[in-house]
Amino acid sequence: MIKTNQKGKEQGIRRNETKNMILCAMFVTLIAAGAFIKIPIPVVPFTLQYLFTMLAGLLLGGKLGCLSVCVYIFLGLAGLPVFAQGGGIGYIFQPSFGYIIGFAAGAYVTGILANGKGNPGYPRLLAANFIGLGIVYLFGMVYYYWISNFYLGTPIGLWPLFLYCFLLAVPGDIVLCILGAVLGKRMIPIIRAERM
Repeated sequence: MIKTNQKGKEQGIRRNETKNMILCAMFVTLIAAGAFIKIPIPVVPFTLQYLFTMLAGLLLGGKLGCLSVCVYIFLGLAGLPVFAQGGGIGYIFQPSFGYIIGFAAGAYVTGILANGKGNPGYPRLLAANFIGLGIVYLFGMVYYYWISNFYLGTPIGLWPLFLYCFLLAVPGDIVLCILGAVLGKRMIPIIRAERM
């Protein structure tokens, strides 16, 4: 009887790990697809990547959400053209690469904050999304400033940085935060039930 129970537990753990791997792979694919759904604006293109990295955190939790984004980053740096402007190790010298790093940190924090409670409501989900968005922009703007001023030799001042890398891009991302909260509220119970 004990062996049967042990076997059942092991199978349950393996099944759960398989589901997690499938969900992570699905989000890697969605994030890559989101890079090509873009609205051209100056300096930093607006894409749907943030929506999918945010949802990875909301639906998979902080660790698995971050893992999904890290796998996406690894694939892009390995040479697959999954970033908004291609791929390859040289992409780290793109001024916008900081936003991609921010996606991983943002997904982790969003997932931790949103899933800290059994069944999160809209206020909690929105707060998690906006904090995650703030982290993405912090990483993105600091990296953009640093790489432009100290590596590429194309200096950018603080006001143009704030204008092009925040003000012009953030309205669309605010809409994505609201959409993410709505989708998260509906999908979190479904994903949790599937992972049981």
